[in-house]
This record gives sequence, structure tokens and C-alpha cells, in this order.
Amino acid sequence: MDSTFKVVQITTIFLCFFALNVVTATRPTSTLATRLKLDKDEGSTNCWESLFELQSCTGEVVLFFLNGETYLGPACCRAIKVIERDCWPTMLGSLGYTSEEGDILRGYCDASDSTPPSSPKHN
Repeated sequence: MDSTFKVVQITTIFLCFFALNVVTATRPTSTLATRLKLDKDEGSTNCWESLFELQSCTGEVVLFFLNGETYLGPACCRAIKVIERDCWPTMLGSLGYTSEEGDILRGYCDASDSTPPSSPKHN
């Protein structure tokens, strides 16, 4: 009885590994370049530039959330929009921002684009 149970257990484990292998083999594979959208020359350059721009404005983003400063520079907003819309929509999450923080950043940048800059008052 005990040996029969072991045989069934080993057979089950073997079948699970076999099924996993079949599922993995039948998935369509995509190259790393495709997944990172590197197959488009102009677009990929813009994505990488935006990622580096976002890295350089990390201080602005931190102050935006910690101190409640409601200002992000145009370059920072442009980087956020390019990354989220044209490149890797989940990149902000990968960088440690929560989905709520990503939504707030996108909302702020969208609103700042639609609001025309105020002209200085002259006395």
C-alpha cells in the first residue's frame, strides 16, 4: 500500500512537471527588444531618455509627495507622460511608486498641461 502511494505521488509530480513544460513551450516568445519596445528606433530612444529624465527629477517627485509641494517641472511631467503612455505603462510601479501615486502624478501632469501659465501682474 505504501509503495503504491509513492508510485502515484511520483507519477503525479512527473505529470505536473511535464504539463508545465508543455505550457511553457507553447507560449509565444517575444524578444527582449520587443518587450522593451526597442524595435522602434525613434520611440525607444525617447523611452530611454524619458526614463533618465525621470531619474533626474526624483527629488521633485519626492518633495511633491512628502512636503505637498504642488509643482513638478515640465521636463518631469513630460517624462512621466512618455513613460506611462508610450513606453512602459507599469514602469512607475516597477520603480517603487504605488498605483495611486502613479495616478496622482499622471493627473497632476495632465492638469498642468491644460492650465495655461498665468501672466505676471504689472503694477
